[in-house]
Amino acid sequence: MLERLSQGLRTTCVVALMTVATYATAQTMRGDHPDTYVVQRGDTLWDIAGKFLQRPWLWPEIWQANPQISNPHLIYPGDIISLAYLNRVTATPGPREEAQPINAIPLSDIEAFLKDLRVVDAFEQLPYVVGLEEDRLRTTQGQVAYIRGVPESVAGQRYAVVRPTVRYTHVDRTSLCCDLFHKDDLDFRGKRIADFDQYWTNVIMPDKGQELLGYELQRVNVGTITRGEVGGIQASTLLLDETGREVRIGDRLIPIDAQPYDLQFFPHPPAQQLEYGRARVLAVADTLSHGGPRDVVVLSVGAREGVDNGTVFSIWREGTNTVDRVEKGPDRDADTVFFENKVRLPDEFAGHVMVFRTFDKVSYGLVMSSVKPTRIGHHLKHPDAPY
Repeated sequence: MLERLSQGLRTTCVVALMTVATYATAQTMRGDHPDTYVVQRGDTLWDIAGKFLQRPWLWPEIWQANPQISNPHLIYPGDIISLAYLNRVTATPGPREEAQPINAIPLSDIEAFLKDLRVVDAFEQLPYVVGLEEDRLRTTQGQVAYIRGVPESVAGQRYAVVRPTVRYTHVDRTSLCCDLFHKDDLDFRGKRIADFDQYWTNVIMPDKGQELLGYELQRVNVGTITRGEVGGIQASTLLLDETGREVRIGDRLIPIDAQPYDLQFFPHPPAQQLEYGRARVLAVADTLSHGGPRDVVVLSVGAREGVDNGTVFSIWREGTNTVDRVEKGPDRDADTVFFENKVRLPDEFAGHVMVFRTFDKVSYGLVMSSVKPTRIGHHLKHPDAPY
């Protein structure tokens, strides 16, 4: 008797779960979705999901609710996606055009940021370029650079030459009613360049409450050690073999990683809602102040906040604190109204961003869609956040 009750209960639970999954899928379906769709070369998971889902970042969750799909992450050009039966998502293999599964985003949009950029907590301990062939100011492919800091190096070892370019920080200034995220450009030694826009702030509160989020290292070239520190010589010789950027004194060296990044990204919401103001846009690629779809942005959160590759955030412009001119008068100067007496307007939705490379305190993301430009300082929230 107990066994029959147990079996009946399990059956009821399975039916209930399938009903919930079907309902959840139906709730996220676009009303105009097609009955079938044939995956095309050049498609991305995000683009396909956007054709028939209101929330593309739920792609893996919805597909995983359908056990007949062996692996929702392995979708290939030529596969047929069916949406006709009770709004359930199914897929069947078709005449596949190529062996590589499609990705969430085009790798070509982020390749340079995967290969050429990384964020580290410190770099001063790394070996560095102390001199160049024929005492040049710059050197490139086919020429040599002289390195300090690798006394045990032997011929044949490979290194990437990197350059510290940006220092990211977070200053918690609760007493001033704001959090400030900031980036400093660095000189050839990796030292901060004076920022006269922040000069008085830095003088009055030098590094007060400041948290270092990391240093961005840019790969400039690759080389091979041809001679170590032998015969009283105090520098190793590195032969450069890429047509990349020119190497200069002060550039650093790191061992070459076989593949230090992911090649597959699957969109999903963040594991938790972060406190307001913690997650923001730190920078936009190419030193711009704003960007749009397919632009890369630097985010002020990383692995320690539970962010991983594929995490999707919504992007929001912070609401303005404005003077109520109906109450205060049309000619009232905003500078004469105290902050607490101003009216806080709602945040404004700008778009969505997906993380594709994660470090401890910082991550890189690709803007997937937008209704207005993404700017430095914009907030990041859960993609389902209503405001």
